[in-house]
Parts: sequence; structure tokens; C-alpha cells
Amino acid sequence: MQAAIYCRVSTNKETQETSLVRQEEELTALATSYGFEVVSIIREQASGYDLEREGILELLSLIKNEEIQIVLIQDETRLGRGNARVALLHCIRKEGVKLYSISSQGELQLSEADSMILQIVSMVEEYQRKLHNIKIKRGMRRAVSQGYRPERNLKNKGENAGRERKEAPVQEIVRLRSNGLTFAEIATTLCGFGYNVSKATVHRRFKEYIEKEEKE
Repeated sequence: MQAAIYCRVSTNKETQETSLVRQEEELTALATSYGFEVVSIIREQASGYDLEREGILELLSLIKNEEIQIVLIQDETRLGRGNARVALLHCIRKEGVKLYSISSQGELQLSEADSMILQIVSMVEEYQRKLHNIKIKRGMRRAVSQGYRPERNLKNKGENAGRERKEAPVQEIVRLRSNGLTFAEIATTLCGFGYNVSKATVHRRFKEYIEKEEKE
């Protein structure tokens, strides 16, 4: 499995650099013991209460682009402090990425209180997602009643239909991605507008677009 190592200290003092080196060495050893492939090592010196950190934003980008499945940290406070810690734990866990730590000597073990808080946050987010989907369905019903025909977006109907590249509005994918939506959320939104696409298809189209832009 592919993993990223995240190391953080709170200040820019030279003495803290030793701590960063130690964290990296210990986490590299932990990754090796579990057979993880380390694809990125992120080091930063910043307050854990601050969410606007280059290192943490880089880590979240790796997660959203599905480039890693594991994050290795010294302990949960290295991710952040206070509300920032809870928010980051939730963002990482909801993407299905596992956290491993030195303090747990394996997969991170959360306290009962933290587990309860994250469960509540997940429930609230799930209801927000349901409300979002209800709004999409309501809009679709209204569009259909006014003459919109979503079946026109479907290809290869009939007995001899072969498998063909799925249609997906690339520019819309890019726009939604720039607005901070995950690939899963983009797929759900597009499905509501008649595009039969999965999270994997959306991710693939986005990567193709980025690669094309880089070549040009």
C-alpha cells in the first residue's frame, strides 16, 4: 500500500529540527515494518491550531487524488491541535485513508470521546449530503416536467451495444473540483444530471485533463 509520512513541529527553532529528523526516521521504520511504500515525506514547522499549512494541504491533496491509502504520524497531535485536529481526522477518515502512528505502534487508536465526536460529525455530514441529493432530484423532476429528457445522455442502447468510453463533461468536473468537491461528490452530482459516471471515471477524466494541460 502507498503511504505518506507527515512530520510536524510547532516552532521554527533550530532545536526543533532534531525532532523532525527523529519523527521521519521512526515513521520510515514503522512503514517498513508494515511493508508500506512511502511515496511522500512531508515536514513542516507550524502551529497545530492553524489549518492553513502548506504541508497539511499537500497531504490532503494526496488523499483527494487517491495517491495514498495510509498516513503515518508520530501521534494525532502532529496533525493538529484543538478543533483543527478533529477536522483533519474527519477529513482523512472519511476518504477511507488509514492513520498509523508511533504512539499506537500501528493503526491509530482514538479515545472514546474522539470517536464519539467524529461519529456525530459524520452523521451531520451524511444528512447534509442527503439534503443535497434531495435538492438535485427535485431539480431533475422539475427539469423533466419542463421537457428535459435525461435518457438522451445514454449511449449504446440495444442488444448489440458494446462497451464505450463513458461521456463526462470534463469542464464541469474541473469546475466542481476547483470548488473543493471530492471525486465521489462530483460523481453523485453528475449522475443527478443524467451522466452515468463513477468516482473512478471522474478521477480518470480529471487526471487526463491535468496531464493534457501540462503537456500543452
